[in-house]
Formats: sequence, C-alpha cells, structure tokens
Amino acid sequence: MLSTQPVLFVPHGAPTFALRPGAAGAALVNVARTLSRPRAIVIVSAHWDTAIPTVGFADRLETIHDFWGFPEELYALRYPATGCREAAQEVFAAIAAADLPVQRDEQRGLDHGAWIPLRLMFPDADTPVIPLSIQSQGGPEAAWRLGRALAPLTARGFLVIGSGNITHNLRDFQLAWRHGGQTPEYVRRFTDWIAGRLNAHDLPALLDYRRQAPDAVRAHPTEDHLLPLYVALGAAGDGDRIERFHTGIDDYVIAMDAYTFRPQADE
Repeated sequence: MLSTQPVLFVPHGAPTFALRPGAAGAALVNVARTLSRPRAIVIVSAHWDTAIPTVGFADRLETIHDFWGFPEELYALRYPATGCREAAQEVFAAIAAADLPVQRDEQRGLDHGAWIPLRLMFPDADTPVIPLSIQSQGGPEAAWRLGRALAPLTARGFLVIGSGNITHNLRDFQLAWRHGGQTPEYVRRFTDWIAGRLNAHDLPALLDYRRQAPDAVRAHPTEDHLLPLYVALGAAGDGDRIERFHTGIDDYVIAMDAYTFRPQADE
C-alpha cells in the first residue's frame, strides 16, 4: 500500500549548484532519505512557464541544459529520468477535476530547475517523474489553486515537489557572479518574512506578498521562482506541519531555503 507523501519546496540555485551542492545539497539528500518510496514525482519547476497548466507525458525525459555561459562540465551532466503515462494521466485528471484548464506535452523533458534537485535527491532515477508547468501571469493565487488540485494525489503516493528559490534577482546574481561582494539585507528580510508567514499559516498575507513583504519586488523582479512555493503550499492542504529543513544563501543573493509540508498525523 502506498503511503501518503509530504509535499516539498526545494531550491535549485544557480546551475553550478549541480557541481557544488554544499550544505543545501546535503539537506536535499538527507530529506530524501526520510521519504517512503513514491509512486511518482510531480516536479513543478520555475523554468517551465506556460499559459495554462501543462503536464508532461514523455516516456523518457531529456535533460535540458537551459543555461548559457557556465562551466563546460555542467553540459555533460545527465539525469536519465523516465515518465509514466498512467501517472501523468492522473495528474492531468486531478487538474481537470478542479475545473482548471490543462493540456498535455508529449515531449517535455526536465529543465535545470527540475533535474538538478532530482539528481541529488533521487540519484538512481528509478522513480517516474511527471513535469508540470507554472503560469507566471496568474501570480500566487493561480499557483496555489493549481497546488490544491494536486492535493488528493499525495494520498495516492505522488510526491509533489516545487522547485524555485525564495529570492531570485537575476541582475543581482550576475553582479555578484562577476564582482563578488556581500549579501544585501533584502535577502534575509524577505526570506524571514516568508518563513514567518508560513509558520503562522497566514495564507492571505502570502498571497498578497507583493504588497506586504519587505523588498518583495527586489527579491523577485519576476515571480516565476517563487510560484513553485505556492504550488507546494496548495498541494499540502490545510493544517499541515511546515518545517524549514534548510536555510542558507548561495552566490550572495540566492536564498536556498527548503521546506517540507507534512500531514499532522504523520508523526
């Protein structure tokens, strides 16, 4: 019998996270060891953004190197994941049952927001993976509603993982990459605000983070990297225990916080 799965939000950092996983990578490895074997993994990456929710149905998932100007060894890395059409159809049906528009993609592979954390957490690539897109134009509420549609799947052994970053300012990252420097204060201010609102189960404030959170626009000039958190939050359901199992900052400006959402009965 398949166990009810928790829901995860994990960081994928810069592409070099695959080469230098550090403390955040160790945290992902450790949390994966606490999980019962899932039937399938639904991975929601910041780097697959479509107009309407789209479910990947590919049998074999290409490793997509969707980045430029990084060390050559990154482009040699592969994650030989396979899909599962039966599981993908269940994801598709769950979204449709929530009266949300949904479409299929027969060829989509795994972008670096998906394969980098999965390669750390499930190195044997022996669990089917179902990619699912975000819709950045819909904002946090649409992402949360998409997550709510996925919530029934966790009781059927599906592990839902949102992959993004709690802060993601590409301009600040590029400056830090070239010149080094210090971590700007907004990174910690915004990260702490998100953690506080999650611990308080303050969904209205989280959905309104753009106005309420300190430095929200600088932390996320665009919303794509934060939306997987809202998908995870929605998929977790009501009253789940929230644990920040890693907190840290990579490359001066990328918050690498990671969260588990577990049912209260899962002690």
